[in-house]
Amino acid sequence: MPFRFRVREQLALGWFLVKWLGLAIPLGVVVGSACALFLWSLDTATATRLRHPDLVYLLPLAGMAIGALYLLFGKSVEAGNNLIMEEIHEPGGGVPLRMAPLILIGTVVTHLFGGSAGREGTAVQMGGSLASGCIRLFPQLSRADVRIMLMAGVSAGFGGVFGTPVAGTIFALEVLAIGRMNLAALVPCLIAGIASDQACIAWGIQHTHYHVASQLPAGSALHLAPVMLPLLGKVVLAAALFGLTSVLFSECVHGLHQLFKTAIRWPVLRPAAGGMLVIVMMWLLGTRDYLGLGVSSAEPGQVSILSSFQPGGAGTWSWLWKLLFTAVTLGSGFKGGEVTPLFFIGAALGNTLALLLGAPVDLFAALGFLSVFAGATNTPLACTLMGIELFGGEYAVYFAVATFTAYLFSGHSGIYLSQRIGTPKTPSLEMDPAETLRAARNPAPDSTLSGRTASAFTPDFTETGGLPAQRQEMSREIGQLCIYLPQGETPHGMGLQSLFGRPLFRELMDLAHADGIRHATSHAVRHGYSRQGSGPSNVGEFSGVLSDMDVELMDYRDQLERFCRDHADQLRNHRLVYRPLEHWELPDQSLEVTAPPTTGLEGRPQDSK
Repeated sequence: MPFRFRVREQLALGWFLVKWLGLAIPLGVVVGSACALFLWSLDTATATRLRHPDLVYLLPLAGMAIGALYLLFGKSVEAGNNLIMEEIHEPGGGVPLRMAPLILIGTVVTHLFGGSAGREGTAVQMGGSLASGCIRLFPQLSRADVRIMLMAGVSAGFGGVFGTPVAGTIFALEVLAIGRMNLAALVPCLIAGIASDQACIAWGIQHTHYHVASQLPAGSALHLAPVMLPLLGKVVLAAALFGLTSVLFSECVHGLHQLFKTAIRWPVLRPAAGGMLVIVMMWLLGTRDYLGLGVSSAEPGQVSILSSFQPGGAGTWSWLWKLLFTAVTLGSGFKGGEVTPLFFIGAALGNTLALLLGAPVDLFAALGFLSVFAGATNTPLACTLMGIELFGGEYAVYFAVATFTAYLFSGHSGIYLSQRIGTPKTPSLEMDPAETLRAARNPAPDSTLSGRTASAFTPDFTETGGLPAQRQEMSREIGQLCIYLPQGETPHGMGLQSLFGRPLFRELMDLAHADGIRHATSHAVRHGYSRQGSGPSNVGEFSGVLSDMDVELMDYRDQLERFCRDHADQLRNHRLVYRPLEHWELPDQSLEVTAPPTTGLEGRPQDSK
C-alpha cells in the first residue's frame, strides 16, 4: 500500500488547533476566573454561616428571595444544566447570559443560610452561559462550532471548580448522551479545562486534598495496586449498591421537585416550604452535619466528606440523611449543584460498607465518592479519570471497576433529564437514540389522542445517488402543538407574575424551555382564533394593534401531551391545535423520514384499507 500523507488534511487540522487555541483559552480564563469568584464567595458564605449558626432559621425567607428572583428574572434559565444540554444537542436561542449571575447569587444564598447543595451545577451553568455570551461575539461560527464552544464552557466550569481539567474534559463529552461522545470537541474541551484550572490557581484558589493509603511496599516495581479477587468481589458488590443509591437520589430529587410543583402553585413559596422542612429535619436529628456543602467540618466528630475517609468518620445512615437533606433543598427550588452532595453520600456509604465488608475504609470512601457520582450522571469514564486526578493512579483498576459497575446498575436514570440515551446500557433494550432520560423516566401513557404510530423510512434514491432503501419503524410520533391566545393575556394564579402583567405567551415559552420541549416559538398572527372566537384579520405583526399570539411547540407527541397535562391551569379555555409532522433527519449514509399517519378531513387518522 503506498504511503499516505495529505498536506491539505494536516493544514486543516493545524488550523483547527490554532482556531480553538484562540477561542478556548480566553473562554477558559474567563470561566476559571468566574469559578474562582464563586469558590471564594462560597467559602465566605460557609464561614459566615458557621460563625452565625442561627442564620439557618432564615432559610425559608432566603428561599422566597431566590424563588422571587427567578420568577421575575430567571424563568428562561430555570432549567439550568438541562438547558445547556438542550442547546448543545440542538443550538437555537442560546443560553441567556443572565444565567451566570443568577445561579451564582442563588447558590451563595443557599449555602449562606444552610441549604444542602453542591457547586458543580453552578460552575457548569456559569461556563455554559459565558460560552454562549462569547458565541454572540463570533456570529460566523457554524452550528458545529457553537456546540463545541458550549461543551468547552462545560469543561471549563467543571475542571475549574474541582481542579480536575482532564476529568472535566471527558465529562463535557460524556454527559450529553449515554454511550456516545463527540470526539471532535476533545481538544477544545481540554484546552478550556486546563486554562480554567490554571486561572483558578492563579487567583489563589486551593482545592481539597484527599488521601488514600498506598498498598504498595516501599521500592515496589509495581505502579498499580495488586488486583486481589476477594477485594475485587467486595468492590463489585459495593459498586452495585452505589449505583442503586444514585437511582434513589435522582428519583428523590425529581419526585420532590414534581411534588412541590404540584402542591404549591406559586413558585416563590416552594423553597420556603423546603427550607422549613430542612429546619424540621435538623431539629429531629439534633445535628447540623448535613447542612451546606459538607466537604469539611468545623468541629471534631462532625460528619463530612473528609471525615468519611477515616474509620468511624460517618454514621451508618449518614449517607441517607445527606441524600434527604439535598433532595428537599434542590427539589423545592434552592440553587446549587448535585455533585458535591453525591460525593458526600458516596463517601459516607463507602465508609459504612467498608466496615460491613471488612475492606479498607479510605479506599471504599473514595470508590463511593466516585461511583455514586458516576451512576447519577452516567459518566463512568470521567469519574475514573477524576479518581486518578484526586486520589492518584495506584487504584485505577478499582476505580474503573467501581464506576463502570455503578453506571450499569443506575439504569437509565440520572440527575440530568435532558441527557440523551445514545446507546442503551444493554442491547436488549431498544430505545430511540434521541430519547432523553425525561422521556425514559416518564413513559408515555396510552395516547389521549386517537391515532396511529408514525413510521420512519428511507426513500429509494438509487437512481440519483445510490443511497440504500430501507424501512425502520418508529414508536413515537413527532408533532406540532399550536396554542392561540390573546397577546395581552397574563398567567392565571401566579402571584407576582399576574400582578406585573407578564404576558401568558412569554410564560408558556419559558415553561416549554424549562420542560425540555425541543422547539418553541411565538409570534403574532394575521389570522387566528382564541377563546373569544376569530382573531383579528388584516393586522400586521408589527402594527402595534393587539393581535392574537400563536405559541408553537414541536416535540414527540407524548411530550406535548405531558406539557398540556402539567400546565392545564394555564391552557384551559384556550384553543389547541395539534398536527403530526413529517420529520427528516440526515444521518451519515441515509435520509430518514418520519411520515405522519394519514388523516381525514376532520383531522382523524384513517385506517389503511
